[in-house]
Amino acid sequence: MTITIKDVAKKANVSIATVSRILNNKPGYSKETEKKVLEVIDELGYHPNSIARGLISKRTHTIGVLLPKISSMLMNEVIRGIEDTTHQNGSSVIVCHTESNGQKTMQYLQLLKDKQVDGIIFTSERLKEEYYQFVKKMEKPMVLLSTESYDFSIPFVKVNDQHAAYTATEYLIKKGHRNIGMISGNPEDQVAGQPRINGFLQAMNNYQIPVSHEHVVSEDGFSFEDGLKAFPRLIRQHPDLTAIFAASDEIALGVISAAYEMNIKVPDQLSVIGYDNINIAQMSIPPLTTVAQPLYDMGEKATEMIFEMIEKNQTVESRIFSHQVVERKSVKDLNKE
Repeated sequence: MTITIKDVAKKANVSIATVSRILNNKPGYSKETEKKVLEVIDELGYHPNSIARGLISKRTHTIGVLLPKISSMLMNEVIRGIEDTTHQNGSSVIVCHTESNGQKTMQYLQLLKDKQVDGIIFTSERLKEEYYQFVKKMEKPMVLLSTESYDFSIPFVKVNDQHAAYTATEYLIKKGHRNIGMISGNPEDQVAGQPRINGFLQAMNNYQIPVSHEHVVSEDGFSFEDGLKAFPRLIRQHPDLTAIFAASDEIALGVISAAYEMNIKVPDQLSVIGYDNINIAQMSIPPLTTVAQPLYDMGEKATEMIFEMIEKNQTVESRIFSHQVVERKSVKDLNKE
C-alpha cells in the first residue's frame, strides 16, 4: 500500500499543511511538532512524490551540473561536494559530461531546460555567449565553479589561479631552486591556462631570476598524458633544470613517470610541485608536493549559493577560496646542501 502525506498527517495528528511545511522547510510549526512528524515519516516509510512536490512548489528539486571531463581526477571531490550538499537540501543532481564540446554543451543545456532543473552549476571552462544567452532565457540561477566570466555578471567559486601559481613557484625558489621550468595547460585557456603561466613568470621576475617563455612548455590540457609528452621536450630545451612547476597534479604525475623512464630521480635530481591536491597525489612515488585547492569545499559552496539564489530569488556574491602548499616528498631543499 502506498503511504501518502494524508497518512502521515493522520498518524501525527497534525494537518496536511503542517506536514507539507516541514517537508519543504517552511516556518509555522514547533520543534516538538517537527520531531513528531519526522518520526512518523520514518516509521511509515513515507517518500514524498517529487512530481507532486514540484506542482506545489514549482520546483523539480534537481540541479544540473556541466562538467568538461567527468573522468578527471580533479572532478571527483568537486562532484562529491555538490552531491552531498544537494542531497542535504532534498534535491538530486543531473551530471552532464560536455567534453568541452560546444554542440554537446548546447544539447545538454536543452536537456536541463526540458528537465526543468532548478539551477545550473557550470564548471571548469569558459562561459561562451551562446551558453549564457540560453541559460538567461531559462530564467534559472547559475553559478560558475573553477571558472569565471569577464563578459557576464555570473557569481563564481574558484581560487586565484595566478596567485596560486605564484605561490607554487615561490615555494621552489625558497627551497633554493633557480633553474625552474613549467609545464602548463593550453595558454588560450583564460581560466587555468594563461593565469597560471602568468603566476609562474611573475614569481621568477619578482625574485630576479632569468626566465623567458621558453621555460614554459604547454599542452592542450592538464592530463597525465600531457605531462608525459611535455617533460621530454622541456628537459631537452633546458637540461640544467632542477625543478618543475606543473599546472596540475595529473601533469606532475606524468612528469614523475617520464622522469623515471629517463632515469632522472625525483627529487634527488629533479624537484616537482603540482597543483590541485587530488587524492592520488599522496599515493605517488614520491608523494607529490602540491598547491591545494579545497575542491570539496568549493563544490559545497557553489551548491549552497545555488540554493540561496533559488530560495531568495536574488544574486549572491562570488567567492575566492584560499590555497595552500601541501608539503610531501617531491621537492628537494637545496638550501640544506
